[in-house]
This record gives sequence, C-alpha cells and structure tokens, in this order.
Amino acid sequence: MLLIKNAEVYTPARAGRVDVLMAGGRILRVEPEIRMPAEYCEVFDAAGLVAVPGFVDAHVHILGGGGEGGYATRTPELALSDAIRGGVTTVVGCLGTDGVTRSLAGLLAKARGLDEEGISTFVLTGHYAVPLQTLTGSIERDLLFVDKIIGVGEVAISDHRSTQPTFDEFVRLAAESRRGGILSGKAGIVNIHLGDGRRGLDLLRRVIAETEIPATQFLPTHINRNPGLFEEGIAHAKGGGFVDFTTSSIPAYIAEGEVKCSEGLRRMLEAGVAGTQITFTSDGQGSLPTFDEQGRTVGVGVGRVTSLFPEVRDAVLQERVPLDVALPVITANPARILKLRGKGQLAAGHDADLVLLTPGDLEIHSVVARGRWLMKAGAALARGTFE
Repeated sequence: MLLIKNAEVYTPARAGRVDVLMAGGRILRVEPEIRMPAEYCEVFDAAGLVAVPGFVDAHVHILGGGGEGGYATRTPELALSDAIRGGVTTVVGCLGTDGVTRSLAGLLAKARGLDEEGISTFVLTGHYAVPLQTLTGSIERDLLFVDKIIGVGEVAISDHRSTQPTFDEFVRLAAESRRGGILSGKAGIVNIHLGDGRRGLDLLRRVIAETEIPATQFLPTHINRNPGLFEEGIAHAKGGGFVDFTTSSIPAYIAEGEVKCSEGLRRMLEAGVAGTQITFTSDGQGSLPTFDEQGRTVGVGVGRVTSLFPEVRDAVLQERVPLDVALPVITANPARILKLRGKGQLAAGHDADLVLLTPGDLEIHSVVARGRWLMKAGAALARGTFE
C-alpha cells in the first residue's frame, strides 16, 4: 500500500489538500487525513507538492515511425525512460506513414512490452492508408477480439502522403469502426491525421453532413499545424467535434505558422470552445519531416512524449489558463473520449497513476504508475529492459 499525504490535489478538478491511498494498482481513497499503520503502508509526505493524474498520451508511435526520407530516417521505438520523464503513464500506440516495415503485430508486441515494463498501453488498428490493413481481417474483428485495440488510425487526409481516400471509402471505414466500437464497448474512434493540404477538414465535414455518423466518431489531430486548419478546428469543436493538438514541434514548423499548443488552448477557450472537446498528444517517436515545394523531404526531426506536459505548463504559466482547466487535455479528456476506463482521474476505483509536481514552476517531481514508483524526487527508479 502507498499513501500520498498532504499534497495539493487536482483530480483534475481542484480538490484541495487531501490524501491519496493506493493498493493493488488501484486508488482506494481520496480523502482528508487518511491514517494507516506504518507497518502496512508506505507513507510519502507530499506537503508542498501538487498531485495530479498520470498523463494520457493518446498518439504515440511506440514502434517508431517515419521513413519519409528513406530507410535511414525510420525513427526509433519509444523507451520507457522517456515516458517516465514526461509523466506519461498511459500511451495509445499507432502506426503512421509506414504500414509495411512497421506492422500491427509488432505494434501490439511493443505495447505489451511497455505494459510489462510498468505503464499502461492501448493501440489503434491501421495506419495512413485506406483501405486499412488490420490484424484479423476487419476493423470490427480487431475491436471485438483484440483487447488492446480501441480504435482506428492514424488515417491520413489532406496530405500528399495519404492514399487519397474517396468519400465512400472514408464513410465505410468510419461506419465499421463505429459498429466495432458499439459491439465491443470501446470508443471505436477514428484518429485522423491532417496534413497541410488545401482541403483541410472538408472530407470530415461532408461525412458529418451527409451521413448519420456523428462528429464524435473522429479525433482529428495536428489541428494546430497551420492558422487555417486551426480556425477550421474551432468551428469543428464548437459544432460538437473533438480536436487534438500536437505538442512535438521544430522551429521550421513555428516559422511556417504552426500554432503553439499552449497559446492555441487559450485561444480556443476564448473563442467559446468547451474545454472538454480538446486534447493534447505528443506524436512521440513520429517523424517531424520538412518538405520543399515539390514534396521532397529536406529534413527530419523526432517527436517526443516529453513535449506533452510542458505545453500544459506553458498554458498555465504563460497563457494564464487555470491548472484545473488545462490538465484535462492530457488526463480526463482523452480518457473519456477513448473510453479508457480507470484512467485520467484521481478517484477511488481508478488506476493508481499519479504525478507529483513542484509548486510554482510545475516541474515533474515524482511519477507513480499502477501504484509503483517510476520516478521519486527526480530520480528514475525504473528503466526499459534494454536501457
């Protein structure tokens, strides 16, 4: 048993100074003045620290990604230590551009490995291409028969790297994902990669307008990649849809007009978007390519899960967004949207995933995943098998 005492707790709603008792990988109680005999329980005095739920990063290329510049530009797999340093206790793994040398079987194996090393994982079926490559032969069967598969993605549109899906192909994909989600009790959500193409959200808008599939069936990501797409995202979210910001970036993207996530969150809230419609993800281990006017790769960076929380911190410290408003974009919101039961909140019955932050500068101090210390007072206590 582990008892965190005297922290200023955000569940992510502000709860004040309360204690958190954990055992068996779950939270048992979140109450004032919990007392337990020391012989039965490790007691950690977190006075002066802020306790928040473990972070949920719902878009990570855990198996690596990239390859837009040739074989040498394939990016490396996610290391456990990166997740720990980023306070990320739950990841959703996906494939990207490359669904040939990166496979769903490999993605699932990597996810199970990270589970064994100490964090929680889920995966998406498919990759950029349509028709989708699945593990069992169909989206519905993947959702019904593979426990870790919770949705589809990332499917690329408005991008020169996409397979340019037709309207009918896109509708059929979304419908099958919806049916599979309904039958399996999972989110069955479709994660949409948005490129810089002039069509933007056109395909998504058409599906919502012309079919019975609701806007909530989709999670369009990279919504902050350019000013025009950002404005489309505001309209989409105000119409009831979800939007996802990508926290990994490089200077070239900012120079081209990418909206910084912390600023984007403030601007969307000021525009009347409900905070419950917004998520941040890192695109960790994904490639961050730059292209010339002919679409040729001229540079490649790598996304990092450690970029996730700094944008939330900047939203609080620089953009003056209250902590209890900013935190849900990496905790309660992705957990609710993706139906990750037991994740995203500090509440009795939920998984014992918790991050301690220093007051003032909001730096990550300690990390607990499923009731186990992964970082304590700045010192890493766990590493990946081959680290």
